[in-house]
Amino acid sequence: MPVRRLIPPWTWVTVLTAAAVAVVAVLAVQANRGPHPAAADRVKASPSASGHASPAPESTAVPDGSGSGRRIVYSLSGHRVWLIDVSDQPRRTFKVWPGTVSPGPGAYTVESRKDATTGYDGVNIEHIVYFAADAGVSIAFSNAVNGASPPPPSAARTGGIRMHKADGAALWTFGTVGTPVRVIK
Repeated sequence: MPVRRLIPPWTWVTVLTAAAVAVVAVLAVQANRGPHPAAADRVKASPSASGHASPAPESTAVPDGSGSGRRIVYSLSGHRVWLIDVSDQPRRTFKVWPGTVSPGPGAYTVESRKDATTGYDGVNIEHIVYFAADAGVSIAFSNAVNGASPPPPSAARTGGIRMHKADGAALWTFGTVGTPVRVIK
């Protein structure tokens, strides 16, 4: 009678773990490359506060004069943010609601981040990404925990640039400390 050799169970665990690590490594490399060039054409606007889809922006192209390389671009007049990958392709673009204090056009850097706090307007906020200050007012991207984006009180000096919850999570993931931020008119 032939002798069967059993493969020890730990061998299978090792093989499966190695395969999982390889798959994760391949996915990480693909994610760092950014979207396929045609994917830039599919960048869509976020849903509006009412839950209905916003009309597609006229152009999701990277704004002229916004620098180069991996960066966050914030348009003061367009109330829009772009998350740009290393190949100058937009990974995501969305509308934002600025506070009463805005940064001037120029080059900034993400200086710090905070998971959650209460904004100066009394709203619980999360995904706070600080990049500028003006006369003692910190300017940061954030989203309301409850998803709302009420206008700031007119008398308050607030530097919060609010966005929808999903956009806040995407910016939080993208905007690590040291990430360049370019503010354009």
